[in-house]
Amino acid sequence: MSATPAERAVRSFLDHLAVERGASGHTVAAYRRDLTRYVNFLADRGITDPGAVSSAEVSAFLAWLQTPDGDRVALSVTSATRALAAVRSLHAFLATEGVTADSAAAAVRPPKTPRRLPKALSLEQVQAVLDTPDVSTPAGLRDAALLELLYGTGARISEVLAIDVDEASTLLANPDGGLRLFGKGRKERIVPVGSYARAAMEAWLVRGRPQFAQASSRPSPALLLNSLGRRLSRQSAWQILHGAGEAAHLGVEISPHTLRHSFATHLLDGGADVRVVQELLGHASVTTTQIYTLVTAEHLREVFLSAHPRAR
Repeated sequence: MSATPAERAVRSFLDHLAVERGASGHTVAAYRRDLTRYVNFLADRGITDPGAVSSAEVSAFLAWLQTPDGDRVALSVTSATRALAAVRSLHAFLATEGVTADSAAAAVRPPKTPRRLPKALSLEQVQAVLDTPDVSTPAGLRDAALLELLYGTGARISEVLAIDVDEASTLLANPDGGLRLFGKGRKERIVPVGSYARAAMEAWLVRGRPQFAQASSRPSPALLLNSLGRRLSRQSAWQILHGAGEAAHLGVEISPHTLRHSFATHLLDGGADVRVVQELLGHASVTTTQIYTLVTAEHLREVFLSAHPRAR
């Protein structure tokens, strides 16, 4: 069966994202999932041509995403907003390319997202997590390097997993050097790396990585490897984090972003300027970073209420 005009439009847009805008594979995959759902929604209503879509259909799609139906679970406000952003980007692209006269989604506003403060661990909790790897084993040395890099740099999990061994070796050879990371849209930034993360990386490179590397006949350039000698995957990294959280008996779920949130919050608690934290995190806008200042303000309020004799 040949593709419909809407399906061909989505393919063209995804190619544009990957080739012309340099979007990562994860971003393209996320857009593909959301837009496939959108195209199927339109097809169920007899619409296969993007030129026939109006803002009413886009609004109906947004409402459908947030309404449970049988076995289908309603999406959260955040997920629905992300899906709408994909649809709006698609229609804006089609209008720019002259495929449609205008963007059918331009007037559709996303649902209001409730402000949720990032969950940051305390210093004691972070230390408990960092203490969990068994550094007498190659896997433990690798896990320690992963955890120390995530908390020590505030990097995204994808950024840490993308580090190659040559980059790490260059860093370790230069005490004053920084680590080169590539964020969203392949935007490059240099972040300083403290002594704990450096020590964990060096221990892994010297005592752990060689054993994992020999498991593969095709050497991998990656810093962090799995037991087969291949680059550590996101799924494996999440499992390592989950296991560390359980081993530390935190009583809460942790993720790579938990350590990123904690990194930012602890910097601000220590007096770092929000603009500096913005650069370290690789945020395009300081507005994104400023949510962490709300975490710090809430922490100050809790301390005040618990410690001051006339706070209540």
